Amino acid sequence: MAQASTLPELLALQARGRGDAPALQFGDQTIGYAELAARADRMAALLGNTWGVRPGERIAWLGLNHPQQLVLLFALARLGAVLLPLNIRLAVPEWQAVLADCGAARLLHDATFAVPAQALGAAGGLPVHPLETLDGAGGGPPPDRAAPDVPLLLVYTSGTSGRPKGALHTQANLLANMAMAAAVQQLTPPDRVLTVLPLFHVGGLCIQTLPALGAGATVLLQPRFAPDATFDAIERQRPTLTLQVPATMKALVDDPRWPAADLGSLRAVWAGSSLLPEPLVQAFHARGLPVCNVYGATETGPFSIALPPAQAVGHVGSCGWPAPGVEVRLAGLQQGVGEVWLRAPNVVQRYWPDQPATDGEGWFHTGDLARQAGDGSYTIVGRARDLIISGGENIHPAELEAPLAAHPDVLECAAFGLPDADWGEVVAMAVVLRPGAACTDAQLREHLAQRVARYKLPRRWLRLDALPKTALGKVQRAVLAARAGPQAG
Repeated sequence: MAQASTLPELLALQARGRGDAPALQFGDQTIGYAELAARADRMAALLGNTWGVRPGERIAWLGLNHPQQLVLLFALARLGAVLLPLNIRLAVPEWQAVLADCGAARLLHDATFAVPAQALGAAGGLPVHPLETLDGAGGGPPPDRAAPDVPLLLVYTSGTSGRPKGALHTQANLLANMAMAAAVQQLTPPDRVLTVLPLFHVGGLCIQTLPALGAGATVLLQPRFAPDATFDAIERQRPTLTLQVPATMKALVDDPRWPAADLGSLRAVWAGSSLLPEPLVQAFHARGLPVCNVYGATETGPFSIALPPAQAVGHVGSCGWPAPGVEVRLAGLQQGVGEVWLRAPNVVQRYWPDQPATDGEGWFHTGDLARQAGDGSYTIVGRARDLIISGGENIHPAELEAPLAAHPDVLECAAFGLPDADWGEVVAMAVVLRPGAACTDAQLREHLAQRVARYKLPRRWLRLDALPKTALGKVQRAVLAARAGPQAG
């Protein structure tokens, strides 16, 4: 990756060195590196000279994936301002809370979200601008206030542990993450990276998309994930890499096109998730595609621990080894399991507006529990707050969820604890069966009994049509416990 201390400097280097080479392909648009840099300069001039965007101001974006969102990021980097990408899956009150919390100065939107954007603007007294207004002229060269330690990206956490918090990524954080991700994925200019995950999340933006631009590769950008569009892009545009999550992996594997789809251009599929269901991983491996896990958090880049292609087949369930420059500590070790602490140059130092994100020594406490193998690789076993302690024994949800998810009738499942007077807690299991399946609780229990110790077996079962999840797809175990109640059976 080109060496630079700010994102505008990096883009300028790519524009000089790569010029007409394609940076982005979006529908029938192809944007070269020189044009991408020119667009960012024009947009910075418009925002800074005409709109009066000041250093540190938060500019919100509400929309599907679009090249202008990436141009906006580079333009705001030039101005020393901050991009606030809004999660399109949230409800209006949740958007309002985020905008109010950080005091956003303006809201930009695409046509798909024009109606809620206008409503948000009217309710909050916020200037609202459609996507097309970003093409205007700015009058004169833009101000240059880029600096490594200036915040550029404000991303709110999913709120599984309470009220969402805004993680502030500086330009230095983003560049460090780009360098790590590019090195581990061996990104080079000939690569073609297919981006189908949303850019409002650090996974879609920072695991492959920005690292690809930093490496001079081509980003094949899709507005949103859809199985047909993804298969079409793979077969016609011939990407070499793509990033998926369990939900999109499942949608691809379950699609009728999966068995005959031409996936030959891909050298690997990377997956952003703490835990990957083994059946999905094996389905990709059966097609000759190594699934490379990336572990991290909104606050950590998120490229922290990664499983390279060469080790993927032999380390199913593991998230691999620390990325270059990442320190890992397992704190509070018990029975070989401890909380993952991370310290690295891509880890944010504060939440909005000025709440520390790390401890006094710079360690970020993830709240995730992991064990380390003899070869140094790490495997995530669950969340610290999700740990079930029954009769003095520690039971990690992942120990039960992985084998139960392998049952042919189970679509998805989640283990959680319920208070119990005799045992402290007992294990409960929420299960969503596949359409048409009629497996009984006793049959599911017997399936688990052949694979885990008896003390770990669920005492209570909860049948659901779908698991309650946050907007980022994380299971809400507290909601499950509330639904199950003390008398659930």
